[in-house]
Amino acid sequence: MRAITSEIASQPALWRKAAAIAPTISGLLPPRGESAAAIGCGTSYYIALAYATLRETSGLGTTDAAIASEVSPHRSYGRVVAISRSGTTTEVLRALEWLRGTIPTVAVTAAADSPVASAADSTVLLDFANERSVVQTRFATTALALLRAHLGHRLEATIADGDAALAKPLPVEPAGFKQFVFLGQGWTVGLANEAALKLREAASAWTEAYPAMEYRHGPISVAGPRTLVWAIGPVDPGVLADAADTGATIVDGGSDPMAELVLVQRMAVELAEARGLDPDRPKHLTRSVVLP
Repeated sequence: MRAITSEIASQPALWRKAAAIAPTISGLLPPRGESAAAIGCGTSYYIALAYATLRETSGLGTTDAAIASEVSPHRSYGRVVAISRSGTTTEVLRALEWLRGTIPTVAVTAAADSPVASAADSTVLLDFANERSVVQTRFATTALALLRAHLGHRLEATIADGDAALAKPLPVEPAGFKQFVFLGQGWTVGLANEAALKLREAASAWTEAYPAMEYRHGPISVAGPRTLVWAIGPVDPGVLADAADTGATIVDGGSDPMAELVLVQRMAVELAEARGLDPDRPKHLTRSVVLP
């Protein structure tokens, strides 16, 4: 079995474990009312974006998300949450070193003995969600499960939807499509981007992601019968109707957005294998980006 296949399958059980440990680390993460930022690169940035949107829209405090290399020097926060699976990502490490002594920082990582963990003021360790595959799946969703639990979300339904996403057939046969579009609203914009990234990384697919209401402002012009449009979480029905009018195939499953992401991960593996690619070792990618 490929590493990514077993890692995808392990996710609901790890979400349950993350929810269980959330109360034990609650003092490390931003409390209610504190301004905060969440940073990361690639997948970790998209998880940071989902978390930041959830936290702010829940009325728990002003929360920004930033790509680690683009952290603004003109903003101040009560705390910065840095997400890095490997704990070695250069841009995250540089941001933490730049913030040292000015803003409290906490690293969410799978690697205790890592530069990022050492550079942060405190560490939330998710070593049980570490991965062998280059393509991130379970670490990212487990980190989000932990952050959602910290925000007060009950995850029983999420976990049940995740189990169902592992058991049921894929909603479409991916090999028949040329273009894959993922749409989100609110906190699921980050997950729509993450869904697109999985297909791009694992299967070298033409993928795009948009806030749902933006899709009609130009991007819909290239949709057609070989386009798949997938809603990650609730999406305005009018947007999906307009996409369907182009001849595109619509997927609107209605399960928890993290469970929808599990289905997308499975589809990415299936498409990669149909194209003769190894989803554990995508071309041009390494497990962590470490710059000179």
